[in-house]
Amino acid sequence: MFGKMLYDRGYVAATDGNLSVRLDNERILATPTSMSKGFLRPADMVIVDGEGHLLAGRHKVSSEIAMHLLIYRLRPDIQGIVHAHPPTATGFAAAGIALNKPLVCEVVIGLGSIPLARYGTPGTPELSETLEPLIPDYDAILMSNHGVVAYADTLHHAYMKMETVEHFAQIALVTHLLGRQQPLEGENLEKLIMARGKYQGSHSLASMPLACGLATERRNNPHDLEDNDGETTAAFRGRVRAKN
Repeated sequence: MFGKMLYDRGYVAATDGNLSVRLDNERILATPTSMSKGFLRPADMVIVDGEGHLLAGRHKVSSEIAMHLLIYRLRPDIQGIVHAHPPTATGFAAAGIALNKPLVCEVVIGLGSIPLARYGTPGTPELSETLEPLIPDYDAILMSNHGVVAYADTLHHAYMKMETVEHFAQIALVTHLLGRQQPLEGENLEKLIMARGKYQGSHSLASMPLACGLATERRNNPHDLEDNDGETTAAFRGRVRAKN
């Protein structure tokens, strides 16, 4: 179902993208390689072990299964992963621009921030190496010149996070075209962070990454939009904890 939804919404084309679900501690259900996600049948799915070896299924597993296995290994809370190429968000990734400004309250609550990983060749260890530092603190990541990966406690929620990324990218693009951005900041932003866990639909167990003050992200992503201030994320989180 979710593969067809990705295809119907134009988030994947041809045989692009891949999805997976953690069945248990030793088995992953995943989409096969070289098949359109819009026309998959249950019998087309494959099951692999924690090393990516095929356990069941008549097709080969995606060459990007290593990315999925890395996320499951680093994030025990994650049960479903979606990788796709939604056009607007992928455009930001191809332009080298992270979606890291708190422009919309729903995005702050649901995702916090969507960072940009440096380029890694798909289907190679390079891709996992670029994602590994970001996976623990983010639930969706732009991959330079590639696409987006989103993950959550269910495949359904992972798909919704993918929708949120693309919707936010469209909003961010409009602010670029209008020539003005008005990020949330100060007390308004702190209130959203403190209320984040209370909102229905916010299922992230990751820490809250606010890229508006990430010094390291500024160094890693020099093409990011301008920063509001120089406060580090650790300092910002400390202030929020103190107010709680």
